[in-house]
Amino acid sequence: MPNITPYLERNRAFAASGAQADVPEVPFVPFGQLYLITCIDPRVEPAAVLGVRLGEAIVARNVGGRVTPAVIKDLAWIVHLHENKTPDADWFEIAVIHHTDCGSGLLADDDLRAGYAARGGWDEQTSLKMAVLDPAETVQEDVAKLRSAPELAPGIGDIAVGGYAYDLATGELTTVVQ
Repeated sequence: MPNITPYLERNRAFAASGAQADVPEVPFVPFGQLYLITCIDPRVEPAAVLGVRLGEAIVARNVGGRVTPAVIKDLAWIVHLHENKTPDADWFEIAVIHHTDCGSGLLADDDLRAGYAARGGWDEQTSLKMAVLDPAETVQEDVAKLRSAPELAPGIGDIAVGGYAYDLATGELTTVVQ
C-alpha cells in the first residue's frame, strides 16, 4: 500500500465534512489575520503546535523557516493584494518561527554543505547562512530582513512582524521579537 493511501482516505472524510466551504475567498484575509513563516520539519506542524485551522493563516514553510528571496516575493504579492484589494481589512501580522534542534543546522557541517552545493543546492556560503543553530538569533535576523526588504515597502510599515522560537523539548513558543 502506498504511503499516501491513509491520507487519501482522510481527504475523502474531510471533503465529505464540508469544511472546505467555510474558508475565505480570493482576495482573502485569513480568519486569523496571520502569515506564518516556519520550517518544513514535521515536528513543527502549525496545525498541531499552534492549533492553526483551515482558513486561519497563510503558512509558508521552507528549510529552517528562513526568510529567503522566494518568501519575500510571495509576501510582496500578499502585501500588494492587501493594499489594493482589501485596504480596509484590519490585518495582518507576520510571524517568523524558528525552532530548536533544526535539521537546517546540519548545513553548518562542512562535508554535508559541500556535498549539497555539489549536487546543485545553495552555494556553500548561502547554505551556511541558512543554518538555524540558535533560533533566537536567526529569527531576529529574519525579522530584520522582512522589515528592510525593499519589495515590501512601504506596506511593511503597517504590518506587525514578530519573531518566535519554538522549543521542541518543551513544546513552548517564546516571543523573541515583538
